[in-house]
Amino acid sequence: LLVNGLPLVQVELKRRGGIEIAEAFHQTMRYSKDAYKAGHGLFEFIQLFVISNGANTRYYAKGTKHFNFTFPWADIENKPINEVVDFTNVFLRRSHLNEMIAQFIVLYESSKTMMVLRPYQVHATKRLIERATNSNKNGYIWHTTGSGKTLTSFKASQIIMQLPDVEKVVFVVDRNDLDTQTANEFNAFKDGSVDSTTNTKNLVKQLGETHDKLIVTTIQKLNRAIKSERHQEKISYLQDKKVVFIFDECHRSQFGETHRNIKRFFQKAQMFGFTGTPILIENAHNKAGLKLTTAHLFDECLHRYTIVDAIRDKNVLPFQIDYVGKFTKTDETTKEKVTAIDTQEMYNNPERIEDIAKYIIDRHNIKTKRREFNAIFCVSSVDMLTQYYDAFERIQVQKQADDPTFKPLKIATIFSYAANEATDASFAQNGLIEESSFDTPTQIDESSRDKLDRYIGQYNETFETNFDSGQGYYPYYRDIATKVKQQKIDLLIVVNMFLTGFDAKTLNTLYVDKNLKYHGLVQAFSRTNRIYNDKKPFGNIVCFRNLKQATDDALALFANKEAKDIAVIPNMQTLEKEYNQAAKKLLDLCPDYKSVDDLETEDDQLEFIKAFREVMRYNEQLNTFVDYSQASTDLGKEDFANFASKYIDLYRQIRIQNSGSEDKTSVLEDIDFQIEMLHSDRINVSYIIELLRQANKKQSTGDDEGAARYQAQVHDLLMNEPTFRDKQELIQKFINEQMPKMPNGQTVEEAFANFWDVEKEAAYQDFCKESNLKTDVMQDILKTYETNKRLPNRNEIQALPNYKVKLFERNDLHNRLINKTRQFIQKFYTEL
Repeated sequence: LLVNGLPLVQVELKRRGGIEIAEAFHQTMRYSKDAYKAGHGLFEFIQLFVISNGANTRYYAKGTKHFNFTFPWADIENKPINEVVDFTNVFLRRSHLNEMIAQFIVLYESSKTMMVLRPYQVHATKRLIERATNSNKNGYIWHTTGSGKTLTSFKASQIIMQLPDVEKVVFVVDRNDLDTQTANEFNAFKDGSVDSTTNTKNLVKQLGETHDKLIVTTIQKLNRAIKSERHQEKISYLQDKKVVFIFDECHRSQFGETHRNIKRFFQKAQMFGFTGTPILIENAHNKAGLKLTTAHLFDECLHRYTIVDAIRDKNVLPFQIDYVGKFTKTDETTKEKVTAIDTQEMYNNPERIEDIAKYIIDRHNIKTKRREFNAIFCVSSVDMLTQYYDAFERIQVQKQADDPTFKPLKIATIFSYAANEATDASFAQNGLIEESSFDTPTQIDESSRDKLDRYIGQYNETFETNFDSGQGYYPYYRDIATKVKQQKIDLLIVVNMFLTGFDAKTLNTLYVDKNLKYHGLVQAFSRTNRIYNDKKPFGNIVCFRNLKQATDDALALFANKEAKDIAVIPNMQTLEKEYNQAAKKLLDLCPDYKSVDDLETEDDQLEFIKAFREVMRYNEQLNTFVDYSQASTDLGKEDFANFASKYIDLYRQIRIQNSGSEDKTSVLEDIDFQIEMLHSDRINVSYIIELLRQANKKQSTGDDEGAARYQAQVHDLLMNEPTFRDKQELIQKFINEQMPKMPNGQTVEEAFANFWDVEKEAAYQDFCKESNLKTDVMQDILKTYETNKRLPNRNEIQALPNYKVKLFERNDLHNRLINKTRQFIQKFYTEL
C-alpha cells in the first residue's frame, strides 16, 4: 500500500485452506533478506506488514523477528478480528492506517527496532486521550501483568502532552522498576527526562520550566517534591493548571499517600493509572472502615484486558504449576489425633529445607531447559532465605566432590536487613507484597546484615564487582536485575524483592515456599509469563506449599471463574493423552521412521513435519514434568529420536528450498517429605567433551570400569540425540582413533579442538575441490556465519562457482550448493 507514493505497508496473502499463516510471515522475512537488498531499496520505507491466509490475519512492524510477535486486530472488547475481509474494513481504512503509522509505531532504542502497539494498547491509549480531552475525571487501565503496560502508558503520555489545555504530563514509575533499559528508552525520546537518583532538585527544576511538557519521574521523588514547602514555591504556577499524572503501576500501596498529596497541591490534577492487578473490594485496603479500591482513587476503569484475553491472544504465557512436597503421615497407626500443626515449625524444619534445596538443584536443568532460562525462588522470611542459601552452598560443594561433571548453579540473593522484617502474615488481608526500601533502616538486624554482607562478598568475588550493604546496596540490586536479564545468574533467592514489576524474558521458573494470594500471587507468578521463543511454552511454577485454592481465587478475581482453565495448562495425564493422540496421527501417516523416506511429494513431507511438530510441542511441555516418562507413551524415546532425525533432515531441506487458637502439636517426626528425581537429556558437544574428559581421567588412574561408564553415556547420547546425527561419525572417530594416542599432558578439550579443526579443514578443501568453488567467497560466507550466525542466501551462493554456469542449470546448481553449504555449516559450526 502506497502512502504519498511511498510503500509503507506490505500485504502478503496466502490461499485459503491448508496454508499456515506463519508461511506468509516467513516469506516476508525472506523478502527482507533477499528482495529488499537489506537496506538499499525502495522497500526500506515499509513500516507495517499485514499477512493473511483468509481465515487468519495479523499485522506487525518491520524488523519483527519471530512469528510470536505478530498480532490479530481486535475490537474494544478484545474480540479478535481474524477474517481478512473484516480486518480490511477496520484496520486498512485510510484514517485508521494513517493513525497506526503516525501515532502507534515506536522505535525501541535499545535494540534499534520498531514496535507497533497491539490492539488493546491502541484502544486504551485512545480512551485516555478522549478522557483527557473531554473531561477532568480520573480513570484507570486494567491490563494484565506482562501485556506491555509501560509502553501503553508512555505512548499515552507522549500524545496527551500535545493537547493544548494540558500544561504538563508527569509520567510516574516506581524507582525499583526503573531499570537501566527502561531509563534508556525514556531518555531516547527526550534526553535527560529520567533521573534515577534520589535527588529531587532536578524534578523540581523540570516542573518549574514551562517548556518541559513531559516529565518522567519516580513516585518516591514526586512525593518529596510536593510535600516540601520549599519546593512548592518553585512550582506554584502549576497549582491552577491542568497537570496530567500517569502512574505506571497504580496498585502500589504507597499510592494512597501520593494521591492525597497531589490533590492537596494541584487543584486541576487529572490522574490516570495502569495496573495488572487492581485493588478490588475482595482484596482492598481496609482503612478506618473504608475499603480503598483502585476505583475509589481513580474513578472508572477505561479499558480492561485480563490474563484470559492475553493468554488467548498469546501475548503472555499460561502457567504450568507443580505442587511438590505433599506431607504424608509416616505412622498412620498413631492414636493421637492432631487437631493443629505448628506449620511454621514444619516449614522451617532444616530437613525439609535441605530436601527442597536438593530437589531444586536436581530438577533445575529440567525446568530451565539446561539453564537456557533462569529462575527466582521466593521464600517467606529472611531467616528462611538464609537457611536455604546456606543449604544450597553445602549441597553443591558435596555434589561437586561426588561428581566432577556437576556444574554448580550461580545463586544470588538480596533482602532487607531491617529489624522485625515482615513475613507472609503481614499481608494476609489483601495479598499485597511488601515494597522494599533501599534506604538504610532505622532499626537494623545485625545478624541479617552480616549474612547479607557475606553473600554480597561472594557475589563480588564471582562477578568481580565491589558492592556492599551500605551505599552500594541499591547499585547491588540494580546489578542483580541486569545479570538476571543477561542470564549470568541461574537462581535468585528473595523474600519480596523482584516479585513485582521486574521483567526478564529469560526467566521461566518460579519456585515458591511462601504464602501468596490475590495481587501478590498473580504478580509473583507473572514474572515467568513473558513471551520469548518456542522453547518457552509457559511459565513454570513449582510450589512447595499448597496454593491451589489461592491460585484459583486469584485468577477468578482478576479474570473470571473459568480463568484457571485457560491460565493454567492441563495436568500431565491430560497432556499425555494429547501427546498420544498426536503420536497416533503421526504413525497413521508414517508407521515407522523408515517410511519417512518413502514420502514422495513435498506436500507429504510437509504433512509429516506438521504431524511430528505437534508431537514435539506436547513433548516439550511434558518434559517440564518431573514424573514424565516418554517410555510409557505410544511413541517412546527411541522412536521419537528416530523420527526427530528424519524431521530435522526434512525441515532443513524444505527450509532451504523455501528460502508451548487451638494448642499446636508438633508432628515433625510423623511427616515424610516425598521428593523425587528426574534426569535431563538436553545436551551439547561441550557436555560430551566433559564426559570424555572424565573417562580419560578415570582411565589414567587405572579405573577402567569408571571410564567405561562415561564412554557408555557418550555412546547412548550420540545414538539418541537427533541434533548430533551429522556429528556422530566424527565424534566416534575421535573416541576410537584420537583418544587412545593422546600425548601426556594434552587435555581432551585440546585434542578434540585440534581434531575438529583438521577434519573441518579437510572437509572444506574436499567440498571446494569437488564442487569447483571459489575459496575466497566460501571463506566470506563462513566468516559471515561465525559473526552473526546467518546462513547463506541465494545471492551469496551464486558467486561460489569457479566457472561459468549455463543458464538452464543455474537454478538446480544453486539449490544443491545452498543445501551442501548449509549442511557443512551445520555439521562443523553449530551445536558446539
